[in-house]
Amino acid sequence: MTRLIAFFCFAMAMLPAQAGKRLSLESPDGTLQVTVTVDECLTYNVCRDGQTVLADSPLSMTLEDGTVVGDRPRLAGTSRRSVSGRVPSPFYRATDIEERYNELTLRLKGGWSVEFRAYDDGVAYRWTSKVKKPYRVWTEQVDYRFPSDVQAIVPYVRNGGESGYEPQFFNSFENTYTEAPLSQLDGQRLMFLPLSVQLPGGTRVSITEAALEDYPGLYLNRSEKTNSLVGVFAPYPKRLKQGGHNNLQMLVEEREGYIARVDGPRAFPWRIAIVTMDDKDLAASNLSYLLAEPSRLDDTSWIKPGKVAWEWWNDWNLDGVDFQAGVNNDTYEAYIDFASEHGIEYVILDEGWAVNLKADLMQVVPSLDLPALVRYAASKHVGIILWAGYHAFARDMEQVCSHYAAMGVKGFKVDFMDRDDQQMTDFCRRAAETCAKYRLVLDLHGMYKPAGMNRTYPNVLNFEGVNGLEQLKWSPASHDQVEYDVQIPFLRQVAGPMDYTQGAMRNASKGNYFPCNSEPMSQGTRCRQLALYVVFDSPLNMLCDSPSNYMREPESLDFIASIPTVWDETLVLQGKMGEYIVTARRKGDVWYVGGITDWTARDIELDCSFLGNRTYRATLFRDGANAHRAGRDYKRETLQLDRDSKLKLHLAPGGGFALKLE
Repeated sequence: MTRLIAFFCFAMAMLPAQAGKRLSLESPDGTLQVTVTVDECLTYNVCRDGQTVLADSPLSMTLEDGTVVGDRPRLAGTSRRSVSGRVPSPFYRATDIEERYNELTLRLKGGWSVEFRAYDDGVAYRWTSKVKKPYRVWTEQVDYRFPSDVQAIVPYVRNGGESGYEPQFFNSFENTYTEAPLSQLDGQRLMFLPLSVQLPGGTRVSITEAALEDYPGLYLNRSEKTNSLVGVFAPYPKRLKQGGHNNLQMLVEEREGYIARVDGPRAFPWRIAIVTMDDKDLAASNLSYLLAEPSRLDDTSWIKPGKVAWEWWNDWNLDGVDFQAGVNNDTYEAYIDFASEHGIEYVILDEGWAVNLKADLMQVVPSLDLPALVRYAASKHVGIILWAGYHAFARDMEQVCSHYAAMGVKGFKVDFMDRDDQQMTDFCRRAAETCAKYRLVLDLHGMYKPAGMNRTYPNVLNFEGVNGLEQLKWSPASHDQVEYDVQIPFLRQVAGPMDYTQGAMRNASKGNYFPCNSEPMSQGTRCRQLALYVVFDSPLNMLCDSPSNYMREPESLDFIASIPTVWDETLVLQGKMGEYIVTARRKGDVWYVGGITDWTARDIELDCSFLGNRTYRATLFRDGANAHRAGRDYKRETLQLDRDSKLKLHLAPGGGFALKLE
């Protein structure tokens, strides 16, 4: 019956329409069907095995001179192609990933085209233009029209919508998720991507974008029309002033009417709708990476992902030492010694190493001898990464990168961008290019979603845009990080790696958490924290807690220190959005498996058939018998597993497990 319905949907799409021309496109496996209609306007719809998942949804580009590309379009021709192969992904979740799609390109008169691609797990389209003269984009129509009042799970911009869109364009792209039918979403508030809706029958449609470069990022807003989400873009900044956090940001005081300046021929960002029936397939989707532009770096041999000993979350806390911990060489040398002893590749100097309120990265605080510190780290085979506020980095990017690369610094963590208008997306590209020129890795904190930038500039190892563990330094007890953790593998992580910063050694079971800036804690169990190093994608992965705390927990430390940050293979074995997830990753001949649950205790059976024809010695960290009362309680065991093994595991409320197989 399903195949019959799918055939009917396809056949109807092929019928000649009296009012316009219809063109069809199918995914390689035939599951997804796209119908593009060229009529008074340009629309497309998507079916999955005959079920409409996107109703006729219009798309257009409006230029400053009043031209509406897509309004009464005149078709100049079409072309098709099919692609099947593998894409290298050396600093991602696999060595390479499969790429299979069918493509339909509509060439419109006037130099514009629309490209549609159908993958087995989603559909994407983008505009391209061959127009050579400069022009300005007034707006782009992005309209997702659903067949009914579907259930949505969305991240709102934190700032409320009472004063219109403008205050919402200045935001950190961090928030928890709201679940509601489309009709009950707040029409005054912007939503950032990725977000997801669920149709009757279980099909999920998750929306994001890729190849976001020199163009504003996409927000969505509930339309006044029933069952629609429509695109909103931050207009181009006209007037800026320095301000914000420690004078390190540029605040938009006035904007232009248009959203983007275009100098000549270009491709615009991909609009992606991931379509899956099983949540674990959504968590495994690679469309954001696949739709990004290929790497622009000829040589990537110098790029070294790894783990980072980090001082900011634990407030530079050390105990058992004979000096006062803080922003000084003694403290950082202790962090370097810790990193060196345990094979941790980097130490970060977060905010505080440069003179405050100057927005000048050439002014180092008197308590630090930075060249000596970098030399000391090099002698211990540890790299130094420097934190930088956005404006301090942007105002003198070339000199800053040149100076610190010559000193021996290995990279920058740039923070507090907090915008994604065209000026800011262009800054991120320039930052990636300039860092690559000086062989510096880059962590873009205070940042919007990756949108595939990690493929185009693989020296950009990590991105924030996530409501990560840092929130537990100050969030009230009502904040639910445990539920958020089992949502983001299916939402935010679909867009790319996350600078979530896990690794807490103080672990609060349900009801025991409270905010503490100087000695912060996590919500949930110790094993949950270990599992996050497997469940989350993070090529530059922080050890957020104090070296003193780690050294009191040698078993946990040994597990974290040994874990890779990039992988040869990743499998999402089980999962349901907002409830639990189990992920397996392989590096060489070693497998790691991590699983986490929400506040519901859960029994999981791990099917080990993915292991192949080998027997493995397994080290298992599982929640202890009293982990529901004391989050730090865990049990470490060793056992043998092979492909026929079925491992039964009990996860405490807010719990998890971590498994290393050698």
